[in-house]
Order: sequence, then structure tokens, then C-alpha cells
Amino acid sequence: MRNGQPVREKSTKKKAAPVKGGKAAPAKPRTAASPRSNAPTTANGVATNANKTRQRILDVATQEFSAKGYDGARIDDIMRLSKVSKNLIYHYFGSKEKLFIAVLEQAYQGMHKHQMTWPLDVSSPVDGIRKLVRSTFKYWRDSPEFIGLLNSENFHKGKHLRKSKLTKAGYGGLLGNIANLLKEGEKSGDFRSGVDPVELYISISALAYHYLSNRYTLSYLLDRKLSTEDEMKARIVHIEDLTLGYLQYGAAGRKGRSRKAS
Repeated sequence: MRNGQPVREKSTKKKAAPVKGGKAAPAKPRTAASPRSNAPTTANGVATNANKTRQRILDVATQEFSAKGYDGARIDDIMRLSKVSKNLIYHYFGSKEKLFIAVLEQAYQGMHKHQMTWPLDVSSPVDGIRKLVRSTFKYWRDSPEFIGLLNSENFHKGKHLRKSKLTKAGYGGLLGNIANLLKEGEKSGDFRSGVDPVELYISISALAYHYLSNRYTLSYLLDRKLSTEDEMKARIVHIEDLTLGYLQYGAAGRKGRSRKAS
């Protein structure tokens, strides 16, 4: 970038050498055996150096924003750790804010991809809920960077998310699957009627998210080693039981547990 404007790469195309008669010689077609440059290429022969560099910046920025928050992260640190120039970061992303939005979009796309692996070929609605709980807990357990990003974005009241069109895209499929499971459970008499799939998902996610995002302080305050594998397995079972206890309370197939008005 020079004087605030991105620098255009000079074309590497060579003009065809003139031949007798003033006509240009036709360019020799490149075949599979033709020599190529050392730049990595895709299956279609498109250079991937730029994509790899952009991804490296995103990966480093994810770590920095997660650890330090949006306000604490510095472009200079991201530049140094990515081993690129500051101009190149601005060339790809335009600003620190747009880089943070790109990091959030990548994180949400990864979450939506994981959510759609939640198995739908379940043996029963109850089995489906148990697998949903396990899948949700596993995602948050394996995504500590995303927890850091969300803590920062919630501090900013979600203002960066509102500038993205990609982060909401994956929720429709997940909520539709939950709604179908709830309908099946209602028909079979396993679940109560009128359960809101959005409220249910928020509850399941919160029961996992809060435990994992606060386990270090809670471990000290409550004298429990909440990061051990045994404690995490116990937590998953606890979330399953709480969720199913709510869904089954007053269900048609459980007449002995009548629903009481609050």
C-alpha cells in the first residue's frame, strides 16, 4: 500500500514476440507437463499463496482477539506474529474492526458446521436430546478461543456481529432440527407440548458455556476440579437430566407427573 492506496502487482505476462509479417506469434498453450512456478496451486492451477497468507493472519488474529479482547489486541502484534506487513493486513481486511468481524465470521461458520453434524438418525426423541447436549458441550469444550471472542463481543453488546451477514446463517437449520425433534417427542408422549426450540437451545448452550467459561474461578471458589474428564462427564449427564426433566414434566406419556401452574 502506498499513500493509503493498495499497491497493484505488476503483470507477469510476457508479450508475444513478433514474427515476420508483423503478426504476433500465438501463445503456447500450457499443458500438464509444462513447467510451473514454485507457488502452491489448487487443483485448478490457481495460486493459493494469497489465501494461505490471509488464513494465517486470521488464525493469529483469532488467538490475539480471544486472549486480549477487541480493545486489547493490537494490529502490530498480529502483524509481527503473522510475519506480514501492516499494509498487507489492511489490504486484505481494511481495518482492525473488519479483521475482527472476519474472525467472528470464521468462528461462527465453524460452529454451524459442527452443529449440523448433530446426528438426526436417533433411536428416540430422548436419545436425540442427549446427543444434542453432548454435541453442544463438546463444541464449547473444544473451542476456548471462541469463548474468548464471545466474551469480548458481548462486552461490546454485539455491535460487530450486526455488521456481518454471515454469522446468523447457520441457525435456521439447527433450530429446525430441534423443532422436529420436539414434535416427535410430543407425538410419542415423551415431551411436553409448547416447548420453544430457541429457548431450549439457549438453555442447553448456557448450561455448557457457563460451566466451561467460568470453570477456573468456580474450581477455586467451590473447591472442585472442574477441568477433569470425570467432572466434565458428570456435568454432561447433569445437563441431560435437567433438560429431559423439563421436557418430560407433564408429558402425555407421564400421567403420574402432572403439570402444576406456576
